[in-house]
Amino acid sequence: MSLVITGNNLKIEDVVAVARHHQKVELAPEAVERIKKCRAMLEKKILAREIMYGVNTGIGEFSEVVLTDDQVQDFQKYLIYNHAAGIGEAMPEEWVRGAMLGRINVHAHGNSGCRPEITLTLVEMLNKGVTPFVCKKGSVGASGDLAPMSQIALLMMGEGHAFYKGELLEGKVALERAGIPVPGLHARDGLAAINGSNVLTAMSAIMIYDTNRWLKQAEIAAAMSLEALKANMRPYNSKLHEVRGFPGAVRSAAAILKCVAGGDLVLGKVKCKVQDAYSMRSTPQVVGAAHDALAWARTQVEIELNGVGDNPIFFPEENLQLSGANFQGTPVSVPMDMVGSVVTMVSVMSERRMNRLNNPALSVGLPAFLTKGAGMFSGLMLSQYTADMQIVEQRILSVPASIQSIPAAADQEDFVSMGMNTALKNFQILDNAWGVLGIEFMAAAQALDFREYTFGHGVQKAKEVIRKYVDFLEIDRPLYPDHNKMKALVASCEILEEVEKVVGSLE
Repeated sequence: MSLVITGNNLKIEDVVAVARHHQKVELAPEAVERIKKCRAMLEKKILAREIMYGVNTGIGEFSEVVLTDDQVQDFQKYLIYNHAAGIGEAMPEEWVRGAMLGRINVHAHGNSGCRPEITLTLVEMLNKGVTPFVCKKGSVGASGDLAPMSQIALLMMGEGHAFYKGELLEGKVALERAGIPVPGLHARDGLAAINGSNVLTAMSAIMIYDTNRWLKQAEIAAAMSLEALKANMRPYNSKLHEVRGFPGAVRSAAAILKCVAGGDLVLGKVKCKVQDAYSMRSTPQVVGAAHDALAWARTQVEIELNGVGDNPIFFPEENLQLSGANFQGTPVSVPMDMVGSVVTMVSVMSERRMNRLNNPALSVGLPAFLTKGAGMFSGLMLSQYTADMQIVEQRILSVPASIQSIPAAADQEDFVSMGMNTALKNFQILDNAWGVLGIEFMAAAQALDFREYTFGHGVQKAKEVIRKYVDFLEIDRPLYPDHNKMKALVASCEILEEVEKVVGSLE
């Protein structure tokens, strides 16, 4: 079934469904009518020679330059040429498709002034699998994602390049093979196609979706480590977290209890300490804080997905056009900087539990570095090194990009969001997080194999999934294949999906 785009009610999950899983889309008929109505108003203003930013004026520092009638249409072409100024390798397909979906949803409000042909061409490109080649770098996140969006807009003139059926083609060829007419760019069409933070917002939506699934796996890994370390599970009692009131902590404690349910530890059959170290005791408060930060980020990103991020903005009912800064990416970059930081924070806690599993002074009877032959063998000693290296990289990347503005355009654009830097570094942080958590999973499974009591149903299932990919470390072997298998396993979310089949949703 197609996703009907109305300008409203677009969710994070919708972005993932279209961008990653190629769900078809259609533009609601009432949205088409709004676009037509706005365009009719714009054309009347053009005929009346009303001065409108980016329609019959230059942009940025040249906004005071009024164009002649002959220049108005050609200006859109040169605008796109000039702004298609990115650098680097191609963005993943899902980032570009997500950006196209977001731009369609902006147009659906009927405030952008473009012709409906522009929006409907984007719809066809999504449905027929034409994905523009877009460089990863170049956007400063205001005025929107101009450089990457301009590489998408090149297709509107039959130019640029695009992927179609696994092949990189010239834009015109890709559109021809897909049976999509080239709409061309008329007055306003070019700027309406590019003037919003749609790429960084799409990337942020995907990041939020993947981070939520990673956090649920962090709770499964924590449950495994807690069982291996004979943790006191009383700090996971729901009453403790409800009385404080943070919803993320309530959720996290409940998720971990679901994973250990049915095991000897939570049933009181295993002797434990009166009070454990913070990395064991305060997991719900820490992972819970990450859940709460992610919830706020989701709210902000979904507002942006469903808002009118453009400039200028037209109000047909009032025959009004207003020029402002609704392209500014800061409302998204600020919460997403926080998301990167909390992923790093939870990774640090994961490594601390892995340290306790390795350290014979802290592991409650487990062999040093989880090996039977300490001295001859080093077990998982070097796995901790690998986790630590990745965490340092995460910490470096967790410096907020939203405070890093560098003025541009002769100081006309003297504060920018740098939201694309936020989005790019967040995926690097998450990539490391898959590796760090994979190492905790591997260590926890190794530790559980030394224990002789019954584990929780969720913990047991997670261990079974891990053992499909990584064998018990009986004697030392090169560990990089195991690390890479575990990282890929965490990224795939197979552990999460199998555990949720046993214990129910960990939301």
